Amino acid sequence: MIVTIARKNILHRPLNALLAWVLLTASVAIISLLLLLQGQFQQKFEASIRDIDLVLGAKGSPLQLILSSIYHLDNPTGNIDYVEAQKWMKNPMVESAIPLAYGDSYRGFPIVGTTPAYLEKYAAQVEQGLVFQQKFEVVVGSEIAQKGLLTLGQEFFGTHGTAAEGEEHQEHSYRVTGILTHTGTALDNLMLSNLESVWAMHDHEEEHEEHHTEVDEHATNEALGSHADETGAHLNTETGTDHESHQEITAVLFKFRSPMAVVQWPRMLAQQTSMQLASPAVEVNRIFSLFGIGIQALIWLGWAIMGLAAMSVFVALFNALKERRYELALLRTLGGSRAQLLGLLLLESLWLCTAGFVSGILLSRLALWFIAQAAERTYRFSLDQFGFQWPGEGWLLLLTLGIGISAALLPALKAYRLDISKTLADE
Repeated sequence: MIVTIARKNILHRPLNALLAWVLLTASVAIISLLLLLQGQFQQKFEASIRDIDLVLGAKGSPLQLILSSIYHLDNPTGNIDYVEAQKWMKNPMVESAIPLAYGDSYRGFPIVGTTPAYLEKYAAQVEQGLVFQQKFEVVVGSEIAQKGLLTLGQEFFGTHGTAAEGEEHQEHSYRVTGILTHTGTALDNLMLSNLESVWAMHDHEEEHEEHHTEVDEHATNEALGSHADETGAHLNTETGTDHESHQEITAVLFKFRSPMAVVQWPRMLAQQTSMQLASPAVEVNRIFSLFGIGIQALIWLGWAIMGLAAMSVFVALFNALKERRYELALLRTLGGSRAQLLGLLLLESLWLCTAGFVSGILLSRLALWFIAQAAERTYRFSLDQFGFQWPGEGWLLLLTLGIGISAALLPALKAYRLDISKTLADE
């Protein structure tokens, strides 16, 4: 009976109930959305840098190097010489070193040259097919396969750079030999091949450019005479490219045997080479420190809105108590106990808080769905739209109910102490 009366009392004051419900919904949605975003971003970022102490690459922005080589969210800082990088990769202090070479892309998804150790690092299994073994064989991430962009055994042409639309390299076609299981990391949106595939494509581009250069030089030599032709031939011989000694990669992912190397190597390598070493842990902490202030400010905004909702519930119940004193006194004369009156007002507040929490959670998932679609289109970054952020949202439920009880406590105590005879005599 008390449950039915509490529900009808809420519906009897629709405007007050609507205001409290809207404020509760907004506050819960804001806090829940921020908890979900913060939790998922932190989980995905930390999962991707696990067992990576330092990243070797061309000099430039350390943050750009980390974002490009680990998360594949930015353009690389440049290429480095593979022979020079191998000198550091074979150092006894190195436990593992995984080279990465950026080449082409397909519909905006990067094609990365690497070794099978890259798959082992993220515990990626081949769900269908086999790992790449020959040139121009690729394994594709689970997200690419789920979108139906590529299937096992399909051949395709890569495009130059990372743009979704660009010049196709139709001299060599890639063939899908395997599809990876879902890992929850950047691998889900990558196509992986061996290093030789990237180098072969790069060598072809250089040969194409050298062909045009030779044609231009030949035309110039014909115009200037045989002496110029001999000089041009001599220069062409002197500047001939040794492709084998100029193989390039984009980055190397290092894991060291000793923590001392993590401290010593960046300064030592910067002094001796034209390359740089960046720490994923340092750069990721920098990212979260930059965004953490804004996220925390929005969370406090959500709690402020929830405080307004609590005040709205309190005012609504307190004013309603004045209007319903005679009604509550009649309930007492009909056999209602003090505890039942106390529970009646508390239940009304809990009804509103529960409704606000449920609608706020649903609204946060809807907002996260829109954000996930935008992140997928722009950054190939996937988010779980229907997950539950534990224990954050569990605490949010308890705090929401606690605020509702606190807001109703004073009106409920007044109802508990209601003087039946005085109230009926006044009426």
